[in-house]
Amino acid sequence: MSTVSVMQNCLREAEKRFPGGWKSFAEFHQSKGRNGLPDWPDWCYCPMAAAYAVVSGRRNNRSSVGTIGDVARLSALSAWRMTRSVYRFDPALYASLLETPVSGKLPVEVLFQLPEWCVYIETPGFLWSGEKLAGFFAHLEYDVNMHRAELRLLLDLGSASWDHLIGIPLHLLENSTLEDAVSSAMQTAREYAAQNNSNLLEAIPEDVPQQINSSIEPLISLLLYLCSTNAEISGQGVPGNPKPVKTRRGMKVFPATAPRIWDVGVRIGSALRRAEQAGDKSNSAGTGSGAKKRPHVRRAHWHTYLVGKGRVNRVLKWIPPVPVGVSDDRDLPTVIKPVK
Repeated sequence: MSTVSVMQNCLREAEKRFPGGWKSFAEFHQSKGRNGLPDWPDWCYCPMAAAYAVVSGRRNNRSSVGTIGDVARLSALSAWRMTRSVYRFDPALYASLLETPVSGKLPVEVLFQLPEWCVYIETPGFLWSGEKLAGFFAHLEYDVNMHRAELRLLLDLGSASWDHLIGIPLHLLENSTLEDAVSSAMQTAREYAAQNNSNLLEAIPEDVPQQINSSIEPLISLLLYLCSTNAEISGQGVPGNPKPVKTRRGMKVFPATAPRIWDVGVRIGSALRRAEQAGDKSNSAGTGSGAKKRPHVRRAHWHTYLVGKGRVNRVLKWIPPVPVGVSDDRDLPTVIKPVK
């Protein structure tokens, strides 16, 4: 079954389980900051509190495993439904990004540059906890009670089953690492369980944050690429959230009517393959004392630079995999621009 078919099935399953849920989300979004509802940043379609209201209204046990899972699933799908975008990475770029470490401090500010409220990224050949991961949703959450930004991942284990969509929360804290983001979210979950007299999360081993960190680090690298200013994304038009439309009942945003496929890194992926082929030819031809250094690909990485007057301002740049020693300009990647 294709990715698009699986996604459509997930939307239909949500409609079946929570009739009228999409209408509730639309009302929440339209009333942002009005009618007794709190305000929240524009990078969030609807806080997860909206999903909790929809889900808990149809369940008696407010702290059940089903409720927690359904809130994560419904929140991601409600935001993704507005654009229905699927991002497919060029195989060469995809492989390089999976190997790009997210070390040091997590570039929190970059994540607020997601091209849409919620994206779905395909992950061919990727295994998560020994299971095939077809892809994952990613969206930003704003906790209206804690006034805190969060990154929410919804992993798609590829079975087209509602229960096989697994939510992973990360708290976007300043000056924190990826592991800090996971640990903070897990600690909040434990505290919530204790407050609600639930043992659902109390038995989570202490090393789980480290395990989650290592398994999702490649996924964060893919996501960061979409957030970078030099991301190469091609398709019909430009990715973006729907624009408000004036209606008799005020300004409204309407969901996409069909899925959209975006190809990521076509040009740079082609350059990486040509560079690799050039390197293979150079290596097979042998080298002499005066031979040039074998063409190769410098590993992608994140780097922080000090800029501006007095060099006191920090900007983050994503340095893509760069072909080195390739004379043909066609083998060069797109121009690198700072990610602010």
